Amino acid sequence: MKRSRPPSRTRPPARTGSRPRSRSRSRSLNVRALVALAVMAASVAIALTMPVRLGLDLRGGTQIVLETKSTDTTKADREATDRTVEVLRGRIDALGVAEPTIVRSGENRVVVELPGVQDPKQAADVLGRTAQLTVHSVLGPAENPADAAEGETEAAKDDERVLPDESGQSLRLKDATLTGQDVKGADARFDQQGGAGWHVTVDFKDSGSDRWAQVTGEAACNPAGDPKRRVAIVLDNKIISSPQVDPSVACGAGITGGSTQITGSFDDAEARELALLVKGGALPVPVETVEQRTIGATLGDEAINAGAWAAVIGTALTALFIIVVYRLMGALATVALLCYGLISYAALAAVGATLTLPGLAGFVLAIGMAVDANVLVFERAREEQAARTRPSTRSALTAGFRSAFSAIADSNITTLIAAALLFFLASGPVKGFGVTLGIGVLASMVSALVITRVLAEFAASRPAVFRRPRITGISSTGPVRDALLRRNPFLMRRPRRWLAASLVVLVVAGSGILVRGLNFGIEFTGGRLIEYSTATQVDPERARDALADAGFPRAVVQSSGDGDLTVRTEELTDAEAATVTKAVAELGGETEKVRDELIGPSLGEELRRDALIALGLALAAQLAYLAARFRLLFGTAAVGALAHDVVILVGVFAWLGKPIDGVFLAALLTVIGYSVNDSVVLFDRVRELLGKERKTPFDRLTNDAILQTLPRTINTGMGAVLILASLAILADDSLTDFALALLIGVVVGTYSSVFTASPLAVELHGRDAGTRPARRGGKGRGTARPGKPDRQTPASRTERQEVP
Repeated sequence: MKRSRPPSRTRPPARTGSRPRSRSRSRSLNVRALVALAVMAASVAIALTMPVRLGLDLRGGTQIVLETKSTDTTKADREATDRTVEVLRGRIDALGVAEPTIVRSGENRVVVELPGVQDPKQAADVLGRTAQLTVHSVLGPAENPADAAEGETEAAKDDERVLPDESGQSLRLKDATLTGQDVKGADARFDQQGGAGWHVTVDFKDSGSDRWAQVTGEAACNPAGDPKRRVAIVLDNKIISSPQVDPSVACGAGITGGSTQITGSFDDAEARELALLVKGGALPVPVETVEQRTIGATLGDEAINAGAWAAVIGTALTALFIIVVYRLMGALATVALLCYGLISYAALAAVGATLTLPGLAGFVLAIGMAVDANVLVFERAREEQAARTRPSTRSALTAGFRSAFSAIADSNITTLIAAALLFFLASGPVKGFGVTLGIGVLASMVSALVITRVLAEFAASRPAVFRRPRITGISSTGPVRDALLRRNPFLMRRPRRWLAASLVVLVVAGSGILVRGLNFGIEFTGGRLIEYSTATQVDPERARDALADAGFPRAVVQSSGDGDLTVRTEELTDAEAATVTKAVAELGGETEKVRDELIGPSLGEELRRDALIALGLALAAQLAYLAARFRLLFGTAAVGALAHDVVILVGVFAWLGKPIDGVFLAALLTVIGYSVNDSVVLFDRVRELLGKERKTPFDRLTNDAILQTLPRTINTGMGAVLILASLAILADDSLTDFALALLIGVVVGTYSSVFTASPLAVELHGRDAGTRPARRGGKGRGTARPGKPDRQTPASRTERQEVP
C-alpha cells in the first residue's frame, strides 16, 4: 500500500537582511548616545568651573580714562584722539576683552570701559603704551656710553641716536628705515626645535619687505661679529632686539621674504603682548592714564530680573507649544533644547565671551530658533509615515532625519559662513555677535542631529510606544498640512502679483528712511557725559526712573568711583542739561558737576566700515554657496528676499522714530540669519522635487514645495514669536525695542520666504527659460482631459517613495 506524502509546506524565506540592519541601527544609536553623553559631560564640567563673563550692562567693570599728549610733530586734537580710539579698540580685541565701550571724551580724552577684566593694571599698561616700532641700521658702539641716557638729544645730531641694547651696550643708530606702518602682521610663536623659546614673528608689507632686504643687505657687508652687522628693532625708544645678520646672507642681497623674528627672554605672556602691540600699530600720539575706577552696571536689578523672567516664560511657552504639536517627540525635543542651552552656555564660557542683556535675549531667541531643526525632522517624519503602507514610527523617524539633513546642513552652513566672516573681518560688538552666532549654530546641530535623534529613536523602539503610535505626535500629518491637502491652493499662479505686493510694502516702509530719517543712538552719534557728586549717594535705579520721567528715557546711568553718578545721553542743550542736573539734585541733595564733556561715538567710523564690509562679503559668500549648492537663481532670490526684509525693518523703525543703536544692530544681524534660513529650507525642497518630477512646470513645483514646507515655517515662527512676545511685553524698556525689531523681522522673514523669494525665483526661471511661467486654469496638477475638469492631487501625496 502506497503511503501518501504529507502535503508540502511553504516556508517563508529567511529574513537575512533584517538582523544585520537591526544591529547596524543599534550600533549607530549607541555611538550617538556615547557622543551625546561626552558632549553633555564636558558641558557640565565647563559650566560648573568656568563662569561666563557678564557685560557692562549686567555687572559693570573697570573704567580707564586716558589723555592724549601732543608731540613736536603731532597735535593731540580731536582727529588724533579719534585715531587713537581705533588703535585702542584693536588692542582691546587682541587682549580678549569682549563688548568694551570706548569713546572720545572732550578734545583729548578717551574713556575705556572694560567688563570683567582680571588685571585692570595690566590692561591699563598695555593700553597706555605708544607702541612705536622702528628698525634701524647700527652705525657702531657709542664712544661715550653715558650718551645713551640722552638718546633723544643725540637723535638731533647728524641724524643719529644712541640707545642701549639688550645687554646694556650703547649703540649708535641711524634714522629709522622701517616703522610700524610697514608691518602687516605679528604673531607670538614657540620654537621647540631650535630652542629659541618664545619669539615674535613680524611680517612686512610689500614696501616694508624691500626696505628690510635693504637694511639687512647693508649690514651684511660688515664682517661677522662687527656691531655694524647688527640690525636694531626699537619699540617706544627701547631696543628690544638687535640680532646679527646671518653669515649666509650676501652683501647687498639682504634677507628676502618679508618677515623677521624678534627674539629675547620672553615668556608666553610677554611674547603675546608684544605681538598685539606690534600688530595693533602705534598710537598716533602718546597717552597717559589719568584715572582708573570701578563702575556699576548700566542696567538696574529690576531690568535684569524682568528680562530673565521674560526669557523663562517665553522659553516655557515655546516648549509647551512644541509638546502640544508633537506630543512625545515634542517633549523629547524640549529636553534636547535644554541640553542645547547648556552646551551653548559652556561654549560661551570656554571661549571667554562676554554676555550682555541683548546677548542673553539673543541666546534665548536662539533656543526658539533651534526648534527649527527639530520641526524639520518631525514634519519630514510625518510625511514619511503618511506615505508608507505599513507605518513604523522608528523607520519614519530615521527617514525623516535622513531627508531633513540636507536642509539643516545648508541653512546652518550659510549662517556659519556669515558668522565666520563677521568674526574675522569685523570688530567690537559685531565680532562678538559672530562668536555667539557661530556657537549657537553648532550647538543647534549637535542638539537636533545627535541628542534629539538618540532620545527619539530610543523612545520609538519601546513596545509601549510602538503599540500607541498616536502619542508620538508624528503618526498624523497635523492640522495645518491637512488643511493644505484639502484646499491645495495654487499660490504661484500669478507670481508678479506677490512681487508687486512686496514692492508696495518695501516702498512704504523704505520711504520712512527718506521722510523721517534714521534716529541714530548715542553709540553712532556720540553725546554728552556728565558726572555728579551728590551729598547723599543716589541709587542708579532711582536716577534712571527720574530721568525717564523728565524726558530722557534712553539716558545711561551708572555708579562711578566712590559714590559718584555718571549720566550719558545724546547731545543736550544747556536747558536740557539743567533739567538732568535738577532731576539728580532732587534725589541726592546738594549736587556738584565733576565732569561735563562731549563724547564721541562708541561705534566709530572704522568699526562701522569694517562691519559693513564684513556683512557685504558674508552676503556674497552666501550667494556663492547657494549658487553652488542649488542654482544661481535660488541664491539671487534668497538674497533679494533678505534685502527686502532689511529695508522693511529699518524703514519701520524710521517711521516709529525708534533708535538705531547697538541693540538694533544685534537684532538686524539676527533677522538676516533668520531670513536666509527660511529661504534655504524652501529652496532645498524645490531642489528635491526637481530631481523627482522633471516634467512638472517650475511654478507648480515651487507651489508644491511651499505647501509641503509651510507647516514647518508656521511652527518654527510660532516658537520664535512666543519668546519675542514675552520679551516685548514683560521685559524692561531696554529690551522692548530689541524684541520689537526681531518680531518684525520674524514676521517679514516668514512672509518673504514664501511670497518674495519664491515668486522671484519663478520669474527668474521664466526669463532663463525664455518664456513666462505657465498659467493654467486648474488648481490641480493633473492632466486636463476633454470634457472633464482637472483632478487635483494633494501636494504631499506625490511623495510615496521610500527615502533610500
